[in-house]
Amino acid sequence: MTELAPETAITALPGVGPKIAEKLAQLGLTSCADALFHLPLRYEDRTRVTPIGSLRPGMRVMVAGQVLSSASVGRARRSLVVALGDGTGRVTLRFFHFYANQTRMLRRKPYLVCYGEVRPGYDGLEMVHPEYTVADPDTPVPVEDRLTPIYPAGEGVGQAILRRISSAALEQVGVTELLDAPDEDWTLADALHYVHRPPPEADLKQLSDGEHPAQQRLALEELVAHRISMLFMRERTRSRRAPSLATGPALAAELIAALPFELTGAQGRVVDEIGNDLAGEMPMQRLLHGDVGAGKTVVAAIAVAQALAAGHQAALTAPTEILAEQHYRSLSTWFEPLGVDVVWLTGRVKGRERTAALEALADGAGIAVGTHALMEEAVRFRSLALVVIDEQHRFGVRQRLRLRDKGPGDSTPHQLIMSATPIPRTLAMTAYADLEVSVIDELPPGRKPIGTVVVNADRRSEVIERVAFALTEGRQVYWVCTLVEESDVLQAEAATDTAAQLEHELGHAAVGLVHGRMKGVEKDEVMGRFKAGKLRLLVATTVIEVGVDVPNASLMIIENAERLGLSQLHQLRGRVGRGTAESTCLLLYRAPLTDTARQRLEVMRETTDGFRIAQRDLELRGPGEVLGTRQTGAVQFRIADLARDQPLLARVGPAAQRILSDFPARAEELVRRWVGDPERFGGV
Repeated sequence: MTELAPETAITALPGVGPKIAEKLAQLGLTSCADALFHLPLRYEDRTRVTPIGSLRPGMRVMVAGQVLSSASVGRARRSLVVALGDGTGRVTLRFFHFYANQTRMLRRKPYLVCYGEVRPGYDGLEMVHPEYTVADPDTPVPVEDRLTPIYPAGEGVGQAILRRISSAALEQVGVTELLDAPDEDWTLADALHYVHRPPPEADLKQLSDGEHPAQQRLALEELVAHRISMLFMRERTRSRRAPSLATGPALAAELIAALPFELTGAQGRVVDEIGNDLAGEMPMQRLLHGDVGAGKTVVAAIAVAQALAAGHQAALTAPTEILAEQHYRSLSTWFEPLGVDVVWLTGRVKGRERTAALEALADGAGIAVGTHALMEEAVRFRSLALVVIDEQHRFGVRQRLRLRDKGPGDSTPHQLIMSATPIPRTLAMTAYADLEVSVIDELPPGRKPIGTVVVNADRRSEVIERVAFALTEGRQVYWVCTLVEESDVLQAEAATDTAAQLEHELGHAAVGLVHGRMKGVEKDEVMGRFKAGKLRLLVATTVIEVGVDVPNASLMIIENAERLGLSQLHQLRGRVGRGTAESTCLLLYRAPLTDTARQRLEVMRETTDGFRIAQRDLELRGPGEVLGTRQTGAVQFRIADLARDQPLLARVGPAAQRILSDFPARAEELVRRWVGDPERFGGV
């Protein structure tokens, strides 16, 4: 049999005609290599028949037995209930969707071989909609000789097709060893064979957890490929030229002198790191992250001052209006006394106001602050030299590139990327290998730790009493409403109802309401009154996660706290504790709690260290949640998992550098195998 090259079209595999190939392409499978590296999500053990008498809830097993009875039961929602026995016990098979021929066949009490998940039922254990076939009780039950892989599937592409093409790929496609890891016990070919077709004796739990040595061999190679792709992007950026912002410190010094506080040592260190980058002609690509309240915005403002002093413009963009508005207020407060114009531009800015903003930027207004609107084609700058992107994971790659392309002539603006979430070092090294990383790991002096209490929602009346006491002491309070569904409408309704209830029970208190359905002007007005102390209690949805700074607010209540991730809880809690008073955050939960929810609440109670919290969030929810919304695709792996595979990460950087220096052609092939066309990332 002729060996197929990995890049050969998938139609070269037997049974893959044009129609199936079209459906496979929707899964991203177009080449023989794609078929080989389309890895199973999980496995089923169909290598043995389990006696019915030994079944336990949660097991996914194959059983065989005689149908003892079959009947259609129920009124409102009918189901077909079948009793199956094998002499060791009996189990119920339940079908909510069934048809007449199926009912007639099962009434004949045939011998069945079934596969499914065992659950507690109305009358003992049951399997709901198991797979089954009719068999001969006098012949051995046919079993698989390998664990059965379950692949990511798509419309018109079922497991049978995927197993068939993966088997053909294993037999016919040649793979080249590209990972320079002489201490590895597993070859690539052996690892692929094992992962696609594990033997019956394989440890199913180890495979399910992704911890088998064969899976770890593949995970290591994938992590190395991703690291190389990031380094390709980094080199491509470095090959461009940026405006050199090497100027005297006059404007930055004026800004720092005007601040009502002193910079921390960590802020000063990061200011120097950024300043050195900006002074060069290589475009800065730097990630700035730190704990809640560490002072990232003022560091970004000092970088903006350096761009302005060199005669250029700067732009700061944020994913939401509320966050952009906070930045606009801060920069206006700092820069307008220094004679610098700050231009505001979002999708809501229309008509003459929008025309005026566009003309100001084209004429050279110093600073632009806004949302996605800054990235639109109509927005032109005279000399954009610095782009600050806050919460960058909420923007798509193409959107970020649009701002990069707005520099003067052929030059590329420097980029400073900010994250309000502390990112564990191992995750930052892997997810942002194309960026330099600066960390503000010190909080301003005088910040007092926030006490955190976990309270059952049944004690809501006691919590309201606590709020009343805080109000009588002259303090201000946040009450945050959350819901399971990410719905502005439902969250607005929940917040509105809560505000009405609290206003009724705390009639003497001025209660404000902020939610995502309100217009920007309305939110501004309410938040302004709260900050000025005219409102004592602010009921809000998670829109206040960022962008609100009220030193007199010393108590926060977060409803349904069990539904939020650690990083979001930490961000919300960071809205209090900004003044001199002792501050408290009450986390209201509804029982029963899942194990993960219980662990999250315990972590919040134990620590206020954002870096420890981020590490636990990584362990509990995975990198997609720590970096931001999953759907942005910041890190998408086929088999690797940054939380699970942290022990591998120390080997990833050295392996990537060794391949790049000694085997550059191999590096490009490795990226093509796991990530995609190297040209997307700057490879040759």
